Amino acid sequence: MNLGKIISRSALYWPDKEAVIDSRTRLTFAELELRTNKLASAMNALGIARGEHVAILAMNRVELVEAEIALYKSAMVKVPVNARLSVDEVIQVLEDSRSVAVITDGRFAEALASHRADLPQLRWIISLDGGAGDITYPALLERGSTTHACCDPADDDLAVLHYTSGSSGVLKAAMLSFGNRKALIRKSIASPTRRAAPGDVMAHVGPITHASGMQIMPLLAVGACNLLLERYDDRLLLETIERERVTRLFLVPAMINRLVNFPEVERFDLSSLRLVMYGAAPMAPALVKRAIGVFGPILAQGYGAGETCSLVTVLTEQDHLVEDGDYRRLASCGRCYFETDLRVVNEVFKDVRPGEIGEIVVKGPDIMQGYWQAPELTAEVMRDGYYLTGDLAIVDEHGYVFIVDRKKEMIISGGFNIYPTEVEQVLYSLPQVFEAAVVGVPDEQWGEAVRAVVVLKPGETLSAEAIIEHCGRTLAGFKKPRAVDFVKELPKNPNGKVVRRLIREAYWQNSERRI
Repeated sequence: MNLGKIISRSALYWPDKEAVIDSRTRLTFAELELRTNKLASAMNALGIARGEHVAILAMNRVELVEAEIALYKSAMVKVPVNARLSVDEVIQVLEDSRSVAVITDGRFAEALASHRADLPQLRWIISLDGGAGDITYPALLERGSTTHACCDPADDDLAVLHYTSGSSGVLKAAMLSFGNRKALIRKSIASPTRRAAPGDVMAHVGPITHASGMQIMPLLAVGACNLLLERYDDRLLLETIERERVTRLFLVPAMINRLVNFPEVERFDLSSLRLVMYGAAPMAPALVKRAIGVFGPILAQGYGAGETCSLVTVLTEQDHLVEDGDYRRLASCGRCYFETDLRVVNEVFKDVRPGEIGEIVVKGPDIMQGYWQAPELTAEVMRDGYYLTGDLAIVDEHGYVFIVDRKKEMIISGGFNIYPTEVEQVLYSLPQVFEAAVVGVPDEQWGEAVRAVVVLKPGETLSAEAIIEHCGRTLAGFKKPRAVDFVKELPKNPNGKVVRRLIREAYWQNSERRI
C-alpha cells in the first residue's frame, strides 16, 4: 500500500482535526489530503516521474510535510536537505543525489539559481517564497488536481535518501525504502512509551528533515497533529506549549537543560504535556531529576540512527522513575523493542556476555538498504543483514543497553552528526597549518563541542578566531570548531598516522562518561 493512502484514510476518520500547523498555516486532515493531491499531480504535470529524486530544503514549515506526502503518493524519492548547510554543501547533496527538482525557500532558491551551471540534472527550482526559481509553490499547486491516483510502489523501492557526511568527509546517504518507512510507522505505533492518539499535539523544534521528521507520518497515521517551530527558542517553545496545549516533545538534552534553567519556567502552564522524549545523547541523572521536577514523570529516551530509520531502543517513562536513589539505569539508552533485533557482539560477531563490551548491531525491517552509490561503504557497515552501528556498549541481564564509547570518531553536538575529517580538510586549506586534528570535547549544553587541535608551520602565526571564522565560511555553523588549541606536535602511531583517540582522551579524563 502506498504511504500516501495512510493520509487519505486519516482524512476520512478525522477530516476536521488539525493535522499540521506552523506560524503561518493551519491545515486539517481534509485540507492536507486535497493539497497533497494537488502537489503530487502538479509535479507529475511538470514531467517529474515516478522514481525520480526531489529535494526539500527549508526551515520547518507546513509545505515540507505536504511535499513529503505528495512525493510518497507519486512514488518519487524524497531527498531531505538540512537548511543549516552552506550553499556549497547543498550543491554537493543535490548533485550526488541526482535530484531533478528542489522545493526550497527564497534564500536558497536565489543562491541555487545563480549556480545552475553546477547542477545540470536539476530541472526545477520550486520556490516557496516567490522570487528566484522556475516556479513558485503556490503557482505549482494551482496546476494540480484535488484527485490523484496513488502509485503502488514495492516495499523495496527507494523512498528516501537520508544524507549525512562520511568519516572521510565524503557524502553518504542511507537508502530508506517504502518498506522501511512502513516499519517506522508500525514501530512508532507499538512504542512502549505513551502512544500518540487523536488530540495529541507534537511540537517539532528540531529540523523535520532529520530525526524529528521521522515522527511526522506515524503521528498523522493515528490522527495526531504536528506543530512545526522554525527554530528552537526557549521562550517560544514554552509559550507554544501553553498556548497550543502541546502534549508531546522530542528534544536533545541540551534543549532540556536550557528549558529547566529558563528563568521563571514555573510560570508557564506545561500541564498538557504527556511525553517528553529525548535522544542523540545521554542526560546526567541530576538533569533528569530536575527535568522530571519541571515536566513531571513523563521523560523517555530513544536510541537510533538515520540508518535504522526509527528508534531501536527505548528507556521508558517507568524506567526513569528512580527507586532508593539508584540512578544507574538512567545511564542506559533502554531496551530493544518490537520488530528490531539488537545484539552486542565481539570482534568475531559473537554475542558478548552481560557486562562485557561489544559493538551494537541491529537488524529488522526498518534497517536501510545500504548507502547510495557506495557499495564498498555499505559492505563495511552491513553483515548478515545486521547494521553495524559503531557504538560500543554493554548489555545487562535485563536487556538494558549502556553505551560506553564510539567505535567511530563521529562527534554529536546538539543532536547533529559532525565528522572530524570533514572539518580537518578545511583546516588544512589554511597555508599556516602544518597538522590538525578535530575531536569532540565535553560540553554541558551540547553534549559535545567541536575542538580543533592545530600545529602551525614554523614561523607562522594564526589566531583561533581566524581559524574559526575560516571554517564558518566553508562549513555549516554547527560544524565549525568552538575553540582551537595550539600544540607543538600531535600524537602518532608507528605508521605516522595521527591518533585522535589519544587527543580526545585528554579532554575526557575528568568526565563520568566517555561519550
